[in-house]
Amino acid sequence: MTELAKTIAREFGTPAVAIDLHRVERNIARLQALCDRAGVKNRPHIKTHKSPALATMQREAGAQGITCQKLGEAEVMADAGFDDILVSYNVLGDEKTERIARLMRKTHLTLCADNPTVVAGYARAAKISGVPLDVMVECDTGRKRAGVETPREAVALARAIAATPGLVFAGFLLYPPETAVAETQRFLDQALAGLRESGMAPRIISSGGTPNLVNLGKIAGVTEHRAGTSIFNDRMQLACGSATLDDCALQVIATVVSRAGSDRGILDAGSKTLTSDTGGGLDGHGLILEHPQARIAKFAEEHGFLDLSACNDRPAVGDVVRIVPNHVCVVVNMVDRLIATRGEAIVGEIPVAARGKIS
Repeated sequence: MTELAKTIAREFGTPAVAIDLHRVERNIARLQALCDRAGVKNRPHIKTHKSPALATMQREAGAQGITCQKLGEAEVMADAGFDDILVSYNVLGDEKTERIARLMRKTHLTLCADNPTVVAGYARAAKISGVPLDVMVECDTGRKRAGVETPREAVALARAIAATPGLVFAGFLLYPPETAVAETQRFLDQALAGLRESGMAPRIISSGGTPNLVNLGKIAGVTEHRAGTSIFNDRMQLACGSATLDDCALQVIATVVSRAGSDRGILDAGSKTLTSDTGGGLDGHGLILEHPQARIAKFAEEHGFLDLSACNDRPAVGDVVRIVPNHVCVVVNMVDRLIATRGEAIVGEIPVAARGKIS
């Protein structure tokens, strides 16, 4: 264990979530440089850090606007003074319609839709607010999540948005599979051709994903990119080659609290800290830096079950360890604060102001 980890454990207790600001700043600068080099705007996704303070660092480095996944996140960011917010999700329901209208009076908001029902709700919000609302059409180019599935549907929905009082068609939102550049380009080219036939043109074509940073500049027409995890990185990004261990800026500090058997142990970080996300098939639930051969094999809520059978050097009860989590976005959403460090010093705490925003 490092002296810093021991200090965090002594001053804050464990489990604790700490970020290295030097790595954070380096990751922010790297993302901005990649976007600048590709000639696209950087619109970072704050779902990873959920912090106005960290979003401010991204904006000061050159980001133009931010992305949120939930309306509640957007409300927190608008209250913090952010004035260009994209919510990359279908926002639906009467209660949310009222909230959209209030938010539109406070910030420039762009929403996404992939069906007429959602568009109708946006029209009601625009009427209530008295402010035009920018709406993008979300397109599925192979991920099979949300989004219209054909260029014809994309064009039809874009026309419907443009024809709806109070709404402005803003463009297309993409979240391409990392291996589907060619398929995404065909979809986009056909959709753009359909728009031209209608005398329309998108202002924004937004792509996203930290793993897709390797594809920046490869899809012609894209105007901006949404990356979230890149500010911290995690085991998922290590596995896909988007980051190195030195790029991982967030660690969970935990303590070994039991060694009841020679081949096993218990951490005080369970599913309520590290989450049960396997990251799409990763082995175990985190990388323990001091004991990389150890496996966090399973969880209870407050127990991390260690399989130490492959370790020559095994931790003792009371040892403090540093863990790179599988999926950092979920870990951040579990805590109220991030302990900020620089070098071997603790420099402060950063509130996770938008955590827990499930709507």
